[in-house]
Amino acid sequence: MGGMGGGFAYDGANMLGSESAEWNPWLRSPDAEINLDRDRMVARARDLFRNDGWARGSITRIADNVVGSQFRLVAKPDYRALTQRYGKAFDAVWAQEFRQAVEAEWRMWSEDPLLFGDAARKLTVTQIFRLAFMHQMKDGETIAVLRWMPERKEEGADYATTLQLIHPDRLSNPYQQLDTHWLRGGVEVDDDGAHIAYHIRQAHQYDYFDAVESMIWDRIPRFTPWGRPIVVHSYDFDDAGQHRGLSAFTPVLNRFRMLARYDQAELQQALTQTIFATFVQSPYDPEDVRNGMEDGELSEYQKIRQDWHKDNPLTLGGVRIPVMPPGEEVKTVASTRPNSGFDAFQGTFLRNFAAAIGTSAEQLSMDYSKTNYSSSRSSMLEMWKTMHRRRNDFAVSFANPTYGGFLEEAFDQGRVPLPRNAPDFLEGRAAYARCSWIGPGRGWVDPVSERQGAVLGLDAGFGTLERECAEQGLDYEEVLDQRRVERQMMTERGLPFPQWAVGAPAGLTTQKPDPT
Repeated sequence: MGGMGGGFAYDGANMLGSESAEWNPWLRSPDAEINLDRDRMVARARDLFRNDGWARGSITRIADNVVGSQFRLVAKPDYRALTQRYGKAFDAVWAQEFRQAVEAEWRMWSEDPLLFGDAARKLTVTQIFRLAFMHQMKDGETIAVLRWMPERKEEGADYATTLQLIHPDRLSNPYQQLDTHWLRGGVEVDDDGAHIAYHIRQAHQYDYFDAVESMIWDRIPRFTPWGRPIVVHSYDFDDAGQHRGLSAFTPVLNRFRMLARYDQAELQQALTQTIFATFVQSPYDPEDVRNGMEDGELSEYQKIRQDWHKDNPLTLGGVRIPVMPPGEEVKTVASTRPNSGFDAFQGTFLRNFAAAIGTSAEQLSMDYSKTNYSSSRSSMLEMWKTMHRRRNDFAVSFANPTYGGFLEEAFDQGRVPLPRNAPDFLEGRAAYARCSWIGPGRGWVDPVSERQGAVLGLDAGFGTLERECAEQGLDYEEVLDQRRVERQMMTERGLPFPQWAVGAPAGLTTQKPDPT
């Protein structure tokens, strides 16, 4: 009843209690909270990523689950919407032809062996996507420019569209001026808060070799006048009215630093105890020994002892017996540091961090020794929801605009199948550019039982082959095509069909091998 006694209807508003008297956060807009301290927070997060194994591993693992080694386009034109507006020529058969043609063109562009899809010609488009997502996790955002480079065609490229990834630090207000009503952390907005342009340095602010360029800002519009995306800016939204992103490390920066320091202190203590494993303890006071040495008697006695033991070494079973001066003995260093709680402390912290970034503690630590099948599957399913959401968000904000820019040029070059009197790309952009993306597979905890469950779901009509394959990072059309090829090869070789291939389609026979 402390809140009522202090005149506060809610305990959370109590300013007099011992728990909350010094708890007085400010109410500020998202831009004021982020932009003023953005550089400091990002620098600390990036330092963790560079120097802490847990931090780096967490970002790498999340990127592997969201984007991974493949981020495959699945073109899904909205043929129903096109049919409603432009006639029955847009049907499922056309949609299938469109998908196959567009996906083939995308592969030719995004996986070009000469890397024409990358303005810097260093990475494939999938690799750019993965690097972009890592920037979004550790820096809070990612930014890229869709450049038009027709000179690439003279070098053998099929398309002039290229993707250039920009370091997020280069997005800033010109000359580091404070935010204004229309300028927020380098993002130019209109009265509705929509992004209309970006102010990007020509070089990073700490590039001493590009000192002049680092003080020049280019204003790049978000779209061309006809709506083609130029700048692609992706980040997670935590608040309405937010125009820059926050690192995934931000809520746990201080705790992460504390864990790193605790870990280092434990290592130093263990190293100290290893270096000073033993010591010799003498009963004599240094002053008494010095006086004895001056008299000469002690030094003469010690000389006689040393000469005798040098000529007559004592051994026991081949092991030398050390001979010590009178009263001296060998002592060992016993560990007295109470570090038995270090594992528990570290585990508690990792669970805290895993909850903050949306993964499981087992996946973060790669330690599954304390989990069983049920708990592992439960944590994987919960983690997968977050990974799936991250994948969709990244696709909508980064991959889809990239695909839209590419598809516009594919239309312009006449590389896609269209029925007669079809609308041009700009008129039907939303329907033509509809798509989804296949990332890395979810995997299984128990492959047998989970695959049996998938088959039961398909037989009961609760799932589709497309969805089941996509969850494992596969394209169902490629799976079906490959199965047909394998069945044809079995038939040609006279091999019996396995259970999955029973019931050959027209044109294939289930020949048995000749026993003779």
